Amino acid sequence: MDFDDTWHPATHPSGAVLPALLAVCDMLPNNSKPSGRDFLLAFNVGIEVQGRLMRFSNEAHNIPKRFHPPTVVGTLGSAAACARLLSLERSQCSHALAIAASLSGAPMANAATQSKPLHIGNAARLGLEAALLASRGLEASPRVLDDTAGVAGFSAFYEDYAPRPLTSPEEELQFLLEDQDIAFKRFPAHLGMHWVADAAASVHKLLLGEQGSEVVGQVQDILLRVPRSKYIDRPFPESEHEARHSFQFNACSALLDGEVTVDSFSQDALQRPDLHALLGRVHVEHPHDNPANFDRMYGEVQVTLVGGDVLKGRCDTFYGHWRNPLTNESLRKKFRSNAGAGSFPERRWRV
Repeated sequence: MDFDDTWHPATHPSGAVLPALLAVCDMLPNNSKPSGRDFLLAFNVGIEVQGRLMRFSNEAHNIPKRFHPPTVVGTLGSAAACARLLSLERSQCSHALAIAASLSGAPMANAATQSKPLHIGNAARLGLEAALLASRGLEASPRVLDDTAGVAGFSAFYEDYAPRPLTSPEEELQFLLEDQDIAFKRFPAHLGMHWVADAAASVHKLLLGEQGSEVVGQVQDILLRVPRSKYIDRPFPESEHEARHSFQFNACSALLDGEVTVDSFSQDALQRPDLHALLGRVHVEHPHDNPANFDRMYGEVQVTLVGGDVLKGRCDTFYGHWRNPLTNESLRKKFRSNAGAGSFPERRWRV
């Protein structure tokens, strides 16, 4: 659903790690189950490895162009977490990461298709597989994560990859999570959509104030000022997956409804005549000061009314971004909504 947590440089860290750790717990015999503390430590190791790898590349700080990040760093994060939970020794951990590198990578061409969700599942599965293979003696290159001249290791994914050594075990190690908040999405779509949705929602309020509840008949032209990124510039999305990756769709949905929700991507919502009428009036600009970078980009929506008036909305930091995180109550609301969508009559969720 593209509802995963996100951080910067952007990847979806939990989805690639948590399912693999749960699988390890199921696999281990009852007399060898990990403690909650060990489980959380392994989870943090998996998150930490992903964050460290992405911070070794300036290219990784921008909206991806070639590889979907969870299929790269997520696979290695899963391998690291599983290796920790399985208590592999040092050389086995090294082999697990190197094996995972050989199982990593998926092209961004599969974004906005049914195969994009498969990326996260594969990252979790293949990371676990790498750890299990290493535990059984399979070996791989110890140089995969090094910056070795003439050897294409992790730099195959990020050409400007420049690793730095970690703090030694004798020194105090500061985890990235100590100074890096996670972004939790309010609605299930590509992260970039949240900027234009918040900007358009602010224009929706202005439209209601000036024109009452009618929107479409008053709108002559819609201008979006967003970063340049081809795979999320989709003027007329035909499926829910394309809609989750469309600046135009999310801006127009927020203009109509004042928000974007899970239901915004239903077939009924996608086929609304009012929505298609607005989509036909959208133009897109890519200002030079609006980089394809989740930490520095903005979304701007400018609506020209039939009478000539111009309404503007801009979002520099959406609600849910790591600079403006969701409150605990908003997180509980999201959890209850998602959990309630399933059929679990025998369970009662308490959050």
